[in-house]
Parts: sequence; structure tokens; C-alpha cells
Amino acid sequence: MDRFFRFQEHNTTYKRESIAGLTTFLSMAYILFVNPAILSDAGMDQGAVFTATALAAALGTLIMGVLAGYPIALAPGMGLNAFFTYSVVTVMGVPWETALAGVMVSGIIFIIITIFKIREKIINAIPMELKYAAASGIGLFIAFIGLKSAGIVQNNDSTLVQLGDLLAGPTLLAVFGLIVTVILMVRNVTGGIFYGMIITAIVGMVFNQVPLPNGIVGSVPSLEPTFGVAFGHLGDLVSIDMLVIVLTFLFVDFFDTAGTLIAVATQAGIMKDNKLPRAGKALFADSSATVLGAILGTSTTTAYIESSSGVAAGGRTGFTSVVTAGLFLLALFFSPLLSVVTPAVTAPVLIIVGVLMVGVLGKIEWNRFEIAVPAFLTIIAMPLTYSIATGIALGFVMYPITMVVKGEGKKIHPIMYALFFVFIAYFAFLA
Repeated sequence: MDRFFRFQEHNTTYKRESIAGLTTFLSMAYILFVNPAILSDAGMDQGAVFTATALAAALGTLIMGVLAGYPIALAPGMGLNAFFTYSVVTVMGVPWETALAGVMVSGIIFIIITIFKIREKIINAIPMELKYAAASGIGLFIAFIGLKSAGIVQNNDSTLVQLGDLLAGPTLLAVFGLIVTVILMVRNVTGGIFYGMIITAIVGMVFNQVPLPNGIVGSVPSLEPTFGVAFGHLGDLVSIDMLVIVLTFLFVDFFDTAGTLIAVATQAGIMKDNKLPRAGKALFADSSATVLGAILGTSTTTAYIESSSGVAAGGRTGFTSVVTAGLFLLALFFSPLLSVVTPAVTAPVLIIVGVLMVGVLGKIEWNRFEIAVPAFLTIIAMPLTYSIATGIALGFVMYPITMVVKGEGKKIHPIMYALFFVFIAYFAFLA
């Protein structure tokens, strides 16, 4: 085992890698409860999604560890699950079964472009400013969902939104959870988000705001409500609307994965000559996990930046990922705890994740108006239209216009011009 994972070469040990795997798991364990809560809003069976989440995370992380040899864990991605539920299913009215088929197809496309090594062309075609804007916009969108589910933000027929009743039980619990989680994060507590959820749930049970669970350990929920459903709805994807959805799944996963791989690999000292060794295998692991996750019954599975916590604890090889994968399998038996994960418990997580995602705002060149406008429209449109796809579409339509008017049209990749007309057609279709 130590020869396979090259412990000596990476100057590591079983103990160090095991601790790193546990650290990574604790940092991202919240997804086991948050993902089912979000996808259940799309009409999916919460128990089945819990099992699919744990299995997708375990399988994806295991493939990453064994095939690519990286200490990087995978799980259904935050942002993509929100897009799945609140944009595709809620706003666009697409059945969750069809949305799952879209996720599966995006994963298959990801596998193909990985095998044929054309991912670099796609990355280079889309300007960094729009990539940063998309990530930031998704962060605001997720935070808005969190504020709304917590009751901190409420509907107002005159002004659209207003401040909610902060003294209402569930809202007060969510505010408490947010403060506790922020304190843990500021103190750099490993697994701060996960522990914040636990503390919030316990306090909620004490004050009768959260139902008591029937137990802690139980049988594994059945996958029957979601397993293989995507295959029966592939024919529903033949439309411009669904093409945009599939491309959005692909776009967000593609760049989220690339950014996570580079960030964690750099932290672990794996990068060589500014290049990522075995990048193809790592991307193949990620795309395979997306396909497997969709078959099992969950939204896009992707690499998690929380893996950096495991690297900070000493993880350097794929054995870290193997340990994390094993813990996700073990977590399958803790499904009774799902009953305590109410909107008040998950809302602080969504808000904190939103904070983390908007961190790239400072990398956008706001002093260049031709860039600031499409970036701003991308960001602001996502929460205000309740649609990630709309934000991306607006940015991709406006960017070629501002750049051409500025006299920099030659700097735009032909793919961006093609996307310009695709999204114009998208808006015409919506109209």
C-alpha cells in the first residue's frame, strides 16, 4: 500500500494520511445533510438523496485517490445543487427526473472533452473575469436562498423583499447558528461548518424548534426512488432550454473543478513547473463521479475545496482520499439524523458558503468598464432573477458587445461569439 501511494516519496505515513482523511471528511460532512435538504425542495426523496450523496462522495473520492493519487475529496457541489433545485426545477419548471438526466449528460460530455484533451481550449475561450463573476454570482444566490429559508429575508409585494421577523423561533435559531458558525470559522476550527450545524441542531432541540431524531444509527435509506431515473428521461433534453441547462452544469463544474485541483495541488506541493501532474486522470475522476452521482440520484458531484483542510493536516497522497471515502460509506448508517436538519439548521451553511464563494470578486478588473458591466450583470442577475443560468447568459451576451465597442473584438475567442448567439436564442426562447 505504501508503495502504491508512494508514501516515502511524499514524506508521509499511514497515521498522517489517516488523520488528513478524517479532517477532510469532517470539513465537508455537512453536505450529507444539506444536499438532501436542498434537493428535497425539488421533490426528490430525502432518504434516497442522502444515500446517493454518501455513495457519490465515496465513489468519486475513491476514484480520485486511487486513479489520480490526489488527496482531494469529491461530493455533490454546493451551488450546483442550488441551481438544480431553485433554477432548473423551481423557476424553469423542469421535472427533477429530467434535470438528473441533464446532470448525467454534462458528466458524459466532461468525460469526452477530458479524453480528447480539449478542456484547455474551453478554459481559454472564456475570459477569467466571467469565470470569477459566475462563481461570485452563485455565491450571492446561495446566500440569498439561505437568508430566505432562515426567514431573515421575506417577501414584500411593494419592495419584493424585506427584513423578516428576527424574533420568530426558527429565524432566531438560524441567526444563532450563523453567529456560532462564523465564530468557529474565524477561529479556524477544522470542520467549523459541520460543528456549527451540530450545535445549532442541539440548541434547536432544547428549545423545541427542531424535532428529536428517532435514533442516531439506522438502516441505509433505499435508493429506489432515484436510482437510474435519469436514463428514462434522456429524450427530454432535446430543446434549447435543456441545452442551456446542460451547458451550465458543465460550465460550473468544469471551472470549479479546475480551480479546486490547482489550489489544493499547489498547497500540497504537487504542482511541477506550474503544471498539474495527472490532470487528465483527476478530471476523469471528477467527471466519472458526476455520471455515477446522477445515476444514483444526486446533482453534480465535484472536487471540494475543503480538501485543503486535509492537506493542511499533512495529506499528500491518494490514501487520504481513500480514508475520506471510507468515512462517507460509514456515514450511510446515520440517516436518522436527517430529521433534525431543518431549514433553520441549513440556512447558516448556505450563507457561509456564499461568503466563501464571493471571495474572487476582488480579482475582477472593476476599473475597466467594458469588463465591469458584463461581470456585474452576471453577478446581480443570479439572485435577482433567481436563476444562475440567466446570470451567465446575460454576462455572455453583454461581454462581446462591450468589448467590440471598446475596439477589442479581436481579443474575443470565436467560441464566445458562438455562445453570444446561443444565449440570444435562449432569451428569445424564454420570451
